[in-house]
Amino acid sequence: MTRAPSAADTAPPPAPRGSFTTVSGRPLAALYTPADISTLDYERDLGDPGEFPYTRGIHPDGYRGRLWTMRQFAGFGTPEQTNARYQQLLAAGGTGLSVAFDLPTLMGRDPDHALSLGEVGKCGVNVTSLADMEALFSGIDVAAVTTSMTINSPASILLAMYLVVAEQQATLRSGSGQAGWQTLSGTTQNDILKEFIAQKEYIYPPRPSMRLVTDTLAFCAAQAPKWNTISVSGYHIREAGATAAQELAFTLRDGIEYVQYGIDAGLDVDAFAPRLSFFFNSHSDLFEEVAKYRAARRIWAHVMRDRFKATNPRSWQLRFHTQTAGVSLTAQQPYNNVVRTALQAMAAVLGGTQSLHTNSLDEALALPTADAATLALRTQQIIAHETGVAGVADPFGGSYVVEALTRDLEDEALAYIETIDRMGGMVEAIERGYPQREIADSAYRFQQAVEQRDRVIVGVNEFVEEHEPIETLYIDDSVAEHQLARLEQVRAARDADTVRRALDRLEAGAGGNENTMPLLMDAVRAYATIGEMCDALRRVWGEYEEVAVI
Repeated sequence: MTRAPSAADTAPPPAPRGSFTTVSGRPLAALYTPADISTLDYERDLGDPGEFPYTRGIHPDGYRGRLWTMRQFAGFGTPEQTNARYQQLLAAGGTGLSVAFDLPTLMGRDPDHALSLGEVGKCGVNVTSLADMEALFSGIDVAAVTTSMTINSPASILLAMYLVVAEQQATLRSGSGQAGWQTLSGTTQNDILKEFIAQKEYIYPPRPSMRLVTDTLAFCAAQAPKWNTISVSGYHIREAGATAAQELAFTLRDGIEYVQYGIDAGLDVDAFAPRLSFFFNSHSDLFEEVAKYRAARRIWAHVMRDRFKATNPRSWQLRFHTQTAGVSLTAQQPYNNVVRTALQAMAAVLGGTQSLHTNSLDEALALPTADAATLALRTQQIIAHETGVAGVADPFGGSYVVEALTRDLEDEALAYIETIDRMGGMVEAIERGYPQREIADSAYRFQQAVEQRDRVIVGVNEFVEEHEPIETLYIDDSVAEHQLARLEQVRAARDADTVRRALDRLEAGAGGNENTMPLLMDAVRAYATIGEMCDALRRVWGEYEEVAVI
């Protein structure tokens, strides 16, 4: 509903309260000058785009050669419903798919489990067996798109399902199934450490969880060399209340942990490191976010070259996907979210992201409607084709404020990394509750600032007004009924003995040293369910219960 501006809207704005800080609380000077970056050495600290340490980007020509991949995070209800949304987004010009799974799938539970009641298809698509993955990508050539899957504890299981779908499609095309894996491109998030730190959707304890990660590293290095085996995710760390520096530090230290575990498992660092990718948040402070991405590239380049002695330049290059900040979206005045998202998306592009998802205006209320998702995609397209920002690599390079923030964020992140190193690594730090406490403290400070109105959230604690409710997407109980019916059909049609033998081999392999990926592939081909496969692993490894952090 359109409303004329009120006197309160058009009156001269009051003087800001409190100190001038970034959204993370970092103090800002009134003016930045050459004195603030007097120690900056261009060749050492920046380099041209495409050159070590990649502060200015990993590609010499920025986006001139290729735009970022435009993804829209989508998934709800049944696989058929989500497939229809994918077809719509691809027709609207989307260039990559991103799968949101529901809570039962994320937690490795079948739809008929007692803990799945009321959750099937609610916060993402329900995928229980290979039959669901087949339906999810029906009519979509997985060899022609890149697919990102936000899945962690059961990541290797969902990857196995996707690989079998690719195998089926390749067999239909050429008669050779596994040939389809060699060029298959996409990402499994597979970042279990951030689950223990922030999102809390874990199943197994940290150490066996890391076993599953290293198994996928080894398997994909040999069988699916273009698949990004881990998307090391700072997004959820930031959403939990971390500052920009904490997001940067804990994400990169998680990446260091994965690399070390891969090396300890006997893998050549240059065989798997080029397929690691990262996933960052884009919050509302434009300069701080751009600086964060630039600092991330610089830190990672030095870590991979100097700490791990990687020799392949692709191992030094930090590639990342960005999603605009869901935590910044407000249920109040939801159309304000369009503006927030556009500015956050601009920050990601100015910072050199390789892939971008823009949140929809209604996501503080429900999963996005088709119209809202399309508008979010159009936001990216306008930035790409109408603003001119894609024509210059690292346009903020040399900015006094951005270079100073890049240095400051780098220094703070390195201090965190050194602290975690002294603890013995990220697994040990998580077991001690260190990153969890740091994030909880920063989240508390931010909320205090909002409630004390030291930080303005438009429409929430300033410029407040009533608004008409907007139409939202509703997932009804027919989704659960559909998925339960399919589950019954799958169980009735499959060979029960083949399933039992595959699950027995999986359980035995998890208890030994065998790579679990081929065992999971066999179970998936037999149409074992996600709950059955996760339960086989639960019987060996148990479930993790976190120690409370106070």
